[in-house]
Amino acid sequence: MAGRKGSSPNVYKYYKIEGEKATKTRKICSRCGKGVFMSEHKNRRTCGKCGLTEFSQ
Repeated sequence: MAGRKGSSPNVYKYYKIEGEKATKTRKICSRCGKGVFMSEHKNRRTCGKCGLTEFSQ
C-alpha cells in the first residue's frame, strides 16, 4: 500500500532503551516543540521542519 501514513521506521533511531527506560538520543527543536527532532551534522544541528540551525563550536 503506497502512501500509507504512520510513524517512520527511522524514529526508533531517536531513542535508546536501557532496561525499562527510554531516553532520547537527539535534541528536540526549540521552535517546533515535542515530537520534532533535530538532525545532527558535523558542526551543526538542523530542524527539517522549520529550518532552525544551531551551530556548535
